Amino acid sequence: MLGRTAVTLPPDAPLLRAPPFPWADASVSGAGPADKAPQDGPGLFALVREARVGGTFWAAPAPSPTPGSWLSRPRGTDDLAAAAGATPCPGELDPWSVLPGAAGLIAHGDDEWVALARINTVPVRLLSSGRFGVTRDDDAALDARAASALLAASWRDPFTGSPSTLPQVIELLALWRRTLDANRAIAAASGMAWWKRREIRRFLWHPARRLHMVRRPARALALAERAGGGLAVWPSRVSPQLTADAQARGVQLVQVEDGFVRSVGLGVDLVPPSSVVVDFSGIHFDPAHPSDLETTLEQGPFPAAMQARAARLRERIVAAGISKYSADTAAHVLPDRQVGRRLVLVPGQVADDMSVRAAGGDLLAADNVNEELLRRARAAEPDAEIWFRPHPDVDTGLRRGAVHDAVALQHADRVVRGGSMASLLGTVDAVHTLTSLTGFEALLRGLQVTCHGTPFYAGWGLTCDLGAVPARRTRRLQLDELVAGVLILFPRYLDPVTGLPCPPEVLVDRMTGTRAPGRLDWVAPIRRWQGRMLAPFR
Repeated sequence: MLGRTAVTLPPDAPLLRAPPFPWADASVSGAGPADKAPQDGPGLFALVREARVGGTFWAAPAPSPTPGSWLSRPRGTDDLAAAAGATPCPGELDPWSVLPGAAGLIAHGDDEWVALARINTVPVRLLSSGRFGVTRDDDAALDARAASALLAASWRDPFTGSPSTLPQVIELLALWRRTLDANRAIAAASGMAWWKRREIRRFLWHPARRLHMVRRPARALALAERAGGGLAVWPSRVSPQLTADAQARGVQLVQVEDGFVRSVGLGVDLVPPSSVVVDFSGIHFDPAHPSDLETTLEQGPFPAAMQARAARLRERIVAAGISKYSADTAAHVLPDRQVGRRLVLVPGQVADDMSVRAAGGDLLAADNVNEELLRRARAAEPDAEIWFRPHPDVDTGLRRGAVHDAVALQHADRVVRGGSMASLLGTVDAVHTLTSLTGFEALLRGLQVTCHGTPFYAGWGLTCDLGAVPARRTRRLQLDELVAGVLILFPRYLDPVTGLPCPPEVLVDRMTGTRAPGRLDWVAPIRRWQGRMLAPFR
């Protein structure tokens, strides 16, 4: 049996509760009436077991006992004597680190581990009576008390403050558990732009440790090594020297990059991201090496419920007109398309973007990758009407890859600026792209997509692939399996209102009709002026 010193809690503390996020009220229990929806006790226990939530699930793991041993929760020497031969588990610990494999638990009746033990079908020996059991209780009575601890509470949505349901709360706590479990392994961060650091701290927060965020990678590496954890770093700051030094010191590099539903506003205008990806094995835009996203798409199960959720999310994104950098909230008149001709969109990209350099293939040999992409698109679509959309960061003058309109019009019928990418995708029939996220957004809308490079969404049977696809990508995915992996399972999201980690649906709701965060509005005009001044030298 397990034993531990019980943590002092209010007598009515909910069995399911949120981690102690220091910047927002994340409580999931409310003050109203309990959720009256019909609930299946064994089914609820199964949901909690699968999510591994309840109690202080964010706390440090308990010392590993011998598999199948008894555990005890001591309060003093008498308890220890009563639990002779059991493994004591004192202090505030993660009960899920030991309960599922325990032979039994010795504890007092007011200890929440009693309920968690019964949720895991672990036998319980009670030392005293309390909220979760009395000394005469049998397993069935203990199960009833554990169920009551779940069903008697009222539940709230921490993002809106409105009532929630028990399954929804369990799902949210499971998301927070997965995030914190991953964050526990990260000790330091480097290479994060100053205007992103508050959000990055929240994306990588864990209550049990301080995240060292420093500018110099060498200093960050030393701090990570000293703390025995990994180093989170922006991919553009990962040099061969840093990679070699990290390997030599046994420090794992964790790459952090903007997510796929980023925020309302451009990164070039210093709008902090509301979504990032955190990759422990590589980075999604580099097909030369495996990444966490590629592994998820190749191996991850996508049950029917997950695919249905992905379909709903996809439909909401399309209906709201959301793309990576903007929501389609303002009317914009697009040119009239030519009647009877297939309309193809070619999105320009930043020429020195890391995804272009990593996955651009033989187009990288061209003097201008965007001009070469246009040339190839025209060769592949000789009868189509082609619209070229310059990348907005390039148009500001801050990034490389500009194609003069006169040159673009040698291959394209129009150069289209203004409005959102979502409105363009609602007009065209197909997209030719190098590695742009626009290709993925086009798939969301049921468009034909031709990839001249090797983006993360290529090679799964949903695109026409002209670039070299890694042999690792063998699975043929349905669209909503791809959406589930790319938008639900892989990225992380922050609610821009509370700053709490959230599911993608919350961010999509917030983005609809919402302007960009205002804490850096004063910087954007300066950055645009800087771009205009530097443009002649690029």
